[in-house]
Amino acid sequence: MSLRHATCLSLLISIALAAAANAATVGREQDIVDLKLGQRVLVDDGTCPAGQVKEVRGAKMTDKGVSRTSSCVARHGPKTK
Repeated sequence: MSLRHATCLSLLISIALAAAANAATVGREQDIVDLKLGQRVLVDDGTCPAGQVKEVRGAKMTDKGVSRTSSCVARHGPKTK
């Protein structure tokens, strides 16, 4: 039983890490060509305040495809002094 639990736990951890690694960073919002429903892309185009980056999300399905929403979120990266 404990081997089965360890296997399930390692599978869940690997899925969580893969999902976190999916956030891509691009320089312009026009560079996002195929945004999927629920996908998040970070856009570093300088439109957000210092320490933040624009996050573009595939919000909902419409007749013309996936509609986008965007907001400024905290920039995650190496901390500086």
